[in-house]
Amino acid sequence: MKITFLGTGTSQGVPVIACSCPVCQSSDSRDWRLRTAALVEHQGVSIAIDAGPDFRQQMLRAKVKNLNAVLLTHEHRDHISGLDDVRAFNWIHKRPMDIWAENRVLNELQREYSYVFAEHKYPGIPEFALHPIDGHPFEIMGLTIVPIRLYHYKLPIYGFRIGDLTYITDANFIPEEEKEKIIGTKYLVINALRMQKHISHYSLPEALDVIAQLSPRKAFITHISHQMGFYADIAKTLPENVSLAYDGMEIEF
Repeated sequence: MKITFLGTGTSQGVPVIACSCPVCQSSDSRDWRLRTAALVEHQGVSIAIDAGPDFRQQMLRAKVKNLNAVLLTHEHRDHISGLDDVRAFNWIHKRPMDIWAENRVLNELQREYSYVFAEHKYPGIPEFALHPIDGHPFEIMGLTIVPIRLYHYKLPIYGFRIGDLTYITDANFIPEEEKEKIIGTKYLVINALRMQKHISHYSLPEALDVIAQLSPRKAFITHISHQMGFYADIAKTLPENVSLAYDGMEIEF
């Protein structure tokens, strides 16, 4: 299995050119972050987790030729506003793109992308095949996906466990019963916005506490804002089994 970090940032400090802070103007490319998203690949199956406004650029940058499905964590625009660009994969694969999310999010897609679901469709628009996530494990082409209920302040969202990988973003609370689903994970991806506490995202100290509780072999921090500081400086402070992720980073296991 392989995970590619398509983006590890937030709307704070993205794109680099729009922000004059020292981090966003850093000469270290690991400080340049597009909106958070990932690509998981296993035995010919490719699944994107989230598709924000940088989706097209991320697909091109990672040279993604095959995409079988998209998992959506929640409906905020930095996670769904790039879905129009699945049309390229519609054309390549000659089928609608399978999109998995909970019903609330699917309803929002039907509102936001009403033209996709119109009775009389304009030629060339993207095609979606919507699949509801109800909290139970499900399969995508033989890969078992275990949804994990999280909270983004008061908004219920989903993280996902796929084999030995668990992916969590935009969370600041995991119910104890949901942590049971994560136990045994060897590779954990978890969000940390900045050093200071935030109303709806884990801070780095909070994320490190969760990592210590869950005890994965290796953990990677994503959804990083420019308020975190420089990659190189933060990396020196982290435990041995924790790394900041960066755009384009690939992990095979």
